[in-house]
Amino acid sequence: MNLYKKLWSKVGGRPWTYIIRDLWTQVELMFQLVFYGLGVLVCYFFGWQIALITFGIYTLGFIGGHLWWGTKHVRGQRGK
Repeated sequence: MNLYKKLWSKVGGRPWTYIIRDLWTQVELMFQLVFYGLGVLVCYFFGWQIALITFGIYTLGFIGGHLWWGTKHVRGQRGK
């Protein structure tokens, strides 16, 4: 048994990525507001250029996660 499977079977009972995905789908709007709030702080402290780069990377990851890397979401999915 690999280390990751041993850890998630002891803590949480299923892969942490599944737990995080379930949490994300339940409170996605809150997470989005927190991320955009952090973006405003980045803009304030580091300048708008850094904020645009950060938002660009985040947006590419968000789109990529939905189009290419996403799998069908099954609430409460168990690990193998």
